[in-house]
Amino acid sequence: MKELIAIVGWIVGVQGALGVAGRVFDDEAWGVLQNWWHVPTPLYAVLFLAGTGLAFYGEAARKRQKSVG
Repeated sequence: MKELIAIVGWIVGVQGALGVAGRVFDDEAWGVLQNWWHVPTPLYAVLFLAGTGLAFYGEAARKRQKSVG
């Protein structure tokens, strides 16, 4: 389960980073989300932070599980 959380976190974080980078360096967002929804720039930043948080949580939990058992 923790591997799944880490994978989803990385995907969400990358989509958030692409959205912010696209809006900063270009006038439209990059990534897949902009094909389906119009997401404002602050929400892309929140997606990036939430995604990286989930990814780091999943990776840390996986490392803890490896060291224990």
